[in-house]
Amino acid sequence: MKKKIAIIIGSLRQASNCRKVANELIRLAPEEFSLHLIESGDLPLYNEDLEGENIPESWKRFRSELSEVEGVIFVTPEYNRGTSAAMANAIEVGSRPPKMGVLNGKPAGVIAVTPGAMGAAGGAREVRSRLVPLNMPTLQQPEVYISKVKELYLDDGSTLKEETQELLKKFLGKFAEHIQLYQ
Repeated sequence: MKKKIAIIIGSLRQASNCRKVANELIRLAPEEFSLHLIESGDLPLYNEDLEGENIPESWKRFRSELSEVEGVIFVTPEYNRGTSAAMANAIEVGSRPPKMGVLNGKPAGVIAVTPGAMGAAGGAREVRSRLVPLNMPTLQQPEVYISKVKELYLDDGSTLKEETQELLKKFLGKFAEHIQLYQ
């Protein structure tokens, strides 16, 4: 049976580089995975007052979809040396209520994407630090920081060059091993 793996992206733009990399992950996924995006752009900012009877429908959908997966890959941009507000909010919504959130204990992986030269390490570091209190064992190696991403696409603009595809395949292979440790 295929393992259901969620991909959460931290950029809201439909043509974002994070979304393009996520789509490449889906295309390159090994046979034992069923990767799919779980959209987070429609989530209202986390506010504990909305828990209980007032839970937004988008929170319910997001939490329900996450409850059905066996692992999560976070694809984050870097904004001001950290992750995006969208990514932070998705993690907050998925982590609540405390110790009972649907992210609790799920194996995770982090990929950082930027059109800049520095590799988005700040964004990845912030996502990783947010996963620690959620008891999400996070793949440590290979670390994947995709810098100058706009230079890494083939002429069609939608498919990454072979070298970057190989990096993503290596990540997915290691992620498959990582998930086995927690099943």
